[in-house]
Order: sequence, then C-alpha cells, then structure tokens
Amino acid sequence: MTPAHGPDLDLGVIGNCEVAGLVDRLGRLVWGCLPRLDGDPAFNALLTPLGGDSPTGVFAVELQGPVDATRRYVRNSAVLETVLRGSQGDSVRIVDFCPRFRRRGRIFRPMQFVRIVEPLAGRPVVRIRLRPSTGYGDGEPQRHTGTHNICFFTPLLRYRVTTNASRTHASDEGWFVLDAPAAFVIGPDETLDDAPLTIARQFLEATVDYWQEWVRGLAIPVEWQEAVIRAAITLKLCTYEDTGSVLAALTTSIPEHAGSQRNWDYRYCWLRDSYFVIQALNRLGATRTMEAYLRYIDNVSIRTQGEPLQPLYGMAGETKITEWIATGLAGYRGMGPVRVGNLAYLQRQNDVYGAVVLAAAQSFFDQRLSAPGDHGLFQRLERLGERASAIYLQPDSGPWEFRGMERTHTFSASMCWAGCDRLYRIANLLGLPDRAAWWGSRAHEMRETILRAAWNESRQAFSGSFGGDELDATSVLLPELGIVSGTDPRFLSTLAAIERELKFGDWLFRYRHPDDFGTPVTAFTICAFWYINALAAAGRRDEAREHFQRLLERRTPLGLLSEDIEPNTGELWGNFPQTYSMVGIINCAVRLSRAWEDVL
Repeated sequence: MTPAHGPDLDLGVIGNCEVAGLVDRLGRLVWGCLPRLDGDPAFNALLTPLGGDSPTGVFAVELQGPVDATRRYVRNSAVLETVLRGSQGDSVRIVDFCPRFRRRGRIFRPMQFVRIVEPLAGRPVVRIRLRPSTGYGDGEPQRHTGTHNICFFTPLLRYRVTTNASRTHASDEGWFVLDAPAAFVIGPDETLDDAPLTIARQFLEATVDYWQEWVRGLAIPVEWQEAVIRAAITLKLCTYEDTGSVLAALTTSIPEHAGSQRNWDYRYCWLRDSYFVIQALNRLGATRTMEAYLRYIDNVSIRTQGEPLQPLYGMAGETKITEWIATGLAGYRGMGPVRVGNLAYLQRQNDVYGAVVLAAAQSFFDQRLSAPGDHGLFQRLERLGERASAIYLQPDSGPWEFRGMERTHTFSASMCWAGCDRLYRIANLLGLPDRAAWWGSRAHEMRETILRAAWNESRQAFSGSFGGDELDATSVLLPELGIVSGTDPRFLSTLAAIERELKFGDWLFRYRHPDDFGTPVTAFTICAFWYINALAAAGRRDEAREHFQRLLERRTPLGLLSEDIEPNTGELWGNFPQTYSMVGIINCAVRLSRAWEDVL
C-alpha cells in the first residue's frame, strides 16, 4: 500500500488560505497544521518512517483487502477526490477539501477540513483511523467523545471532528460496512449549524463554485492550460489571507535528498520567493495577492521601525523565527532532523530590497487596481532603493542562504540594481523628473559596476559572485531582471558555460561547489524553468518549448512539484508543494504559448 521505502511526495493539496492539508495516494490525510498554516501539525505522518501507515498523525479511511486507488481534482478547483477499489468489486470515494467561498459579503475560510466518504459499489468494509498528534509528534491530544463528535484538547488548541457516522466506528478503528455517506468535519470546538452531511455537501458545492469562478477570472495562455490552472490554484493555497503573507511551501523538513540533513522549515514568508509568486499571479491577472502582500510588507515595516529587512518573516510579520529540532518526529522516511523555525532570518541577503520594489512595481502601472501605487508608496519604496544602492557591493549569504560563508553575489547585486531601475521607471510614470534622473543615474552606475565585476574573463561567463570562478544558476535570470539582454554575447557565453557545467539531462543544479553540507546531488527544480526562459530570451524558442513539455511530464499525477528532483531517477525531494517550482510552470507557459489569435 505504502511504497517499501516509506512515504513519497505523490500528494494532493487541499486548503483555503487559512489551513491546508496533504493527502496521500490512498486518501490519507498525512499533513495538516492547526490552527493555521505554520501551526503544530496535528496530522504529521508525512514526517515519519511509515507515512500513512503511521499509528499516529494520520486520518485514514481504509478499505479492507487489496486496494487500488485513483485520484483527481474536481475540475478547476482545490477539491480532491480519491476512489478506493477493492478486489471484490467494492469501492468508496473520499472527497477532501477546506471550505472557501463568499458568504455574507466576505470570504468564508474557516480552520476546517471536510471529508465526505461515500460507498460507490458493492458492500465496502472500511475502518477509520483518526489519530491526530500534538507537540510536533511528542504525544496525542486528550479526546472526549460527544453525541455526534470527538473533541480533541491540547495545551494550545481545542478542536473537534463532527460526523454523522457511528461514534464507535470513528473511534475504535474497527471494520464496519459503509452503507451510507459519512461526513467528517474537522474544525473549531463549536457546534455546527446543521447536520454534518448537510453542511459538508453545502460547503462542497459552494467551494467548487468559488474555485471555478476564481479560475474563470484568470488570463491564462492558450496552451498548457491545465498545468497553469493547477499551478495558480496551488500558489493561492500557499498564501495566508489574514495577513497577505506568501509561504515558500506548506511543509517543513522534507530533505533535499536522501540522508542529506538539508531539512528546512519553509512555512514562512521569504521576500524573494514572494516576489516571484506575485509576479507569476500578476501575469495571470490575479493581482489581489499583490495588493494583500503590499499590506503585509507595510505592516512589517511598521513593526520593524526602520530596521534592515530580513530575508523572511513569520506569517503575521513575526521577526524572530527561532529554529529548533522537533524530536518527537523521526522525519520523512526516518531522515531527520525535523526543524521548526529557520535561522536564515538572521542572515544578510541583500536582494530583499530589490524584491520588495519589484513586487510593488506593477501596482503603479496597473489601472485595474482599486488602490494603485501612489506618491506615498513611492516614497516608502525609495527608502528601500536607497538601502539597495548603498549595500549592493557588500557580501551576503546569497539566494541559496549559505550558512558558512558570505560573498558579493551577482544575483543579489543585480536584484538591488533592478529595484533602483524600477524606481526610475515609476518616477517617470508619476511625473517626478528630478527623482527619475537621480534613480536613472544611480541605476546606470550600478549596472556598469555589476557587469564589470561579475564577468570572469577566464571563464568567459558571469560568475556567481564578484571575483569568483563558480557558476550559479541564478545567472540565467539576468535577462529576466533586465540588467543584460538575452542575446548579449556575454550572456550567451554564460549560458553555454552553465549548460556544460550545471545542466544534467533536463535539469539544472544551483551550483556544483561544496557548501555547508557537502556537494548537492539533487537539482533545484525552479532552475530548469529559469533555463527554459533563458533559452527563449536567447532566441532558442523551439528548443525551449520542447524542454518545457518534458518538464511538465515530470510533475506528479496531480500536476504538482516539490523543491528538488533527483535527475537520474526523477524522484521528487524537498518541501512540498514548492511555490518556486509552480511559479516556473506559469512563467514558462505564459512566455512560450502561442497566442489565442493563432488558435481561434
């Protein structure tokens, strides 16, 4: 049932921008944090050697006997259906979702998971394993069985599962005949307004309607529509709507490769990652994420009172992201440690100033917005630009967050330049000639310095750091940022060098030099998408399209990607789903697709 090596990343994602869950191929809820996306994972079997077979941290509906499973998302939605089929012709369907829809003039997105289990054929015999844990696997919550619910109590949270199924069957893990649909509503310790199955079906219909309406509002390319839609929904699920923050991923501590100890907690808001997410959603016309994120950044700046920007913040703008080891969880396939928090918040990563300006830039140019960028926002961004122009030549930990070394990274410096360049463009738009002249002059000076310092004559390539010999995959982003043309001979030479040294099959390594944990053995998924865009910028469009199609075939059956991939086997590693990777799908599809006019 579970692969011999333990859990894998063939997972479905459900969520509502308040909470989210991961469901494995047999319909078992193996990851879900409460009361919000960065909370204690009540369902954490993903980070155990047994995965969905784990005795705790799981909500499983099991069909007796040998089982075959199929899964799909309800079209254009975040509603997941799993069908379990037994050898005797019996089958059940499990419908999983987190309610999200408009109600009483606002978006209703409770701390709630809903599961509907229905008999489809035969006389299915099933059992329920409802085994949440608490304290990152240190124990199980106290439970109390009510009339139609099971209540769970932890030191920090009370929640309940309300159901129309037998309380005995939901509690004792015994086998029983499923002869009627059963709903399980996991949520706050509150009484539901109606019968659980009635509520579940009403919420299901409203949630499907919401997501399909949201998808109808996307400006998608004519080609690769299914891939783009799934990526866009997934990115949306990685946002925390209450504050506007954007998470890098929904999980912690999925290793970058087997036994690497490169296990990090990605349930926080990285300013760099957030820019790429917002850029991708903006390209589809989903600009509300940008508007919410700018409010988040504004609130962060108020909290920090002019302190230098951190690389990442908590979902509510928390500045201290203390890192500790959760000893109650053995880790994905037993490969610990399981980390909570992320010490990268203490690092110096100079690109963050440019990232915030780039994330905000469209708000000045997009007339669809209800609250477009104005002089006040421009002045606040200028303070970030001033900081970027002052530090762009200083060493930092870089985009890969090296923990043991600092260098003057070409990418960080180029992001600082990009922020200043966009301030020049914004000043022109706002009719501020003096500020435009100042920012234009500063950006020109920075660009000349960066391109001169990053160029390695002996390698005939832009290096990953000033004066360094190493190549870095972020160099393929230079045309995307606008600091150099995709057909510039220096970039073409850099691209050729990266193809020789960092490319492995269809994938790209971030770098090949040893870091704090040795030499990387998995490719960083987003880098392959960056490379495809670079091919297009260099005029190799047909090659880029073919390469993109091959990458799409390496997604999971549900159309998702993690952070890393083993290039020899195609196995996914790293936190899941990774926003960076889903961004790559959108950006490549938008760039490479034929126009609608060419098809209609």
